[in-house]
Amino acid sequence: MQYKFKKIEDAPISSGTKVLLRLDLNVPIVDGQVRDDFRIKKSLKTLEFLKNRGAKTIIIAHTDSKETDSLKVVAEYLNTIIKVDFVPSLEELPERLGALGDGGILFLENIRNNPGEIKNDLHFAQTLASLADIYVNDAFSVSHRAHASIVGIPNFLPSYAGFLFCEEVVHVSRAFNPPRPFLFILAGANKKLTSTSLVSETKFPLVTKFLKSADSVFVGGALANDLFKAEGFEIGHSKHSESDFGFEAMLHNPKLLLPLDVVVGDPQNKISKKPNQILPEEIVFDAGQETLTMLTEKLKSAQFVLWNGTIGAYEQGFVEGTEALAKAIAESGVEAIVGGGDTLAAIDKLALNDKFSFVSTGGGAMLDFLASETLPGIAALEASAAHN
Repeated sequence: MQYKFKKIEDAPISSGTKVLLRLDLNVPIVDGQVRDDFRIKKSLKTLEFLKNRGAKTIIIAHTDSKETDSLKVVAEYLNTIIKVDFVPSLEELPERLGALGDGGILFLENIRNNPGEIKNDLHFAQTLASLADIYVNDAFSVSHRAHASIVGIPNFLPSYAGFLFCEEVVHVSRAFNPPRPFLFILAGANKKLTSTSLVSETKFPLVTKFLKSADSVFVGGALANDLFKAEGFEIGHSKHSESDFGFEAMLHNPKLLLPLDVVVGDPQNKISKKPNQILPEEIVFDAGQETLTMLTEKLKSAQFVLWNGTIGAYEQGFVEGTEALAKAIAESGVEAIVGGGDTLAAIDKLALNDKFSFVSTGGGAMLDFLASETLPGIAALEASAAHN
């Protein structure tokens, strides 16, 4: 599919051009420190391009950290890599911008501290747009949100996609016309969502979609529990959805792959057993060795792999299955696109980032893009391109 948005390298940027740059710098903050700088590093290409062109850049970003609602610590971290000046509030921005030299970068405080952001208030978007000459979206991983800084600003400024945004679209859309055999691995459960049903509503439509277009679809993690239950197996106290997303049709599809064995118990007392052996008092936490062997065999013939989501309760210490899968994919040499928060944490921990064809910064955005083949942020850029 060809997307009709304009790219940053085509933008009329020269010394003094004022640029609103939406980045996703929503990185983990633990004990007042940036724990993972993956998204920061992925944003540098666009930042350096704008700096080298002499643009006056305003970074718009957000954080949903449980520790703080401020991006100051992220700005301080970024400043160790490329010079940025932190601006604590939107009210201070015009004066700071007026004093900014060519090639300078301002880093605005958490945009979500302004109620107009999430509401996509057009007056708020227009206020932001009035500060700049052009807008650049390099935040693919937030572009599934219809927020002011994603879809509002392009109504008022010529708008362009940044380098990372373009990379994400190009690589993830490979799944729509992939090399074959194509193995789709979908697992995980977003720990930020209190309802497992919300996770299921996002992910099970993808299972249905890719059972039609992929050669094999492996469903793991908490998602597999729904299918085990639909098969009539006991799943104990395991996470599952209360809804039915067409499980019977999935179970009858020969392309569907489920874990052959599961790990129950706790991190200190792990027991591996067949899915039909789960007891009422047990909880499924991970995939077992037989499952990993099966997936490793599938990888030998695969030409393309798309993987989103951990196959075990990674954040609870059940890391073995996910890490073994990451190593297997990396060692296979197959073209592989991966995404999802804890999936990325596992890859980073194992220092395997450069062993995959592409590591997406998007979790929910990646899933929404795979489902609908567009995003609100993409549509906004395309609409701007059509009118400018």
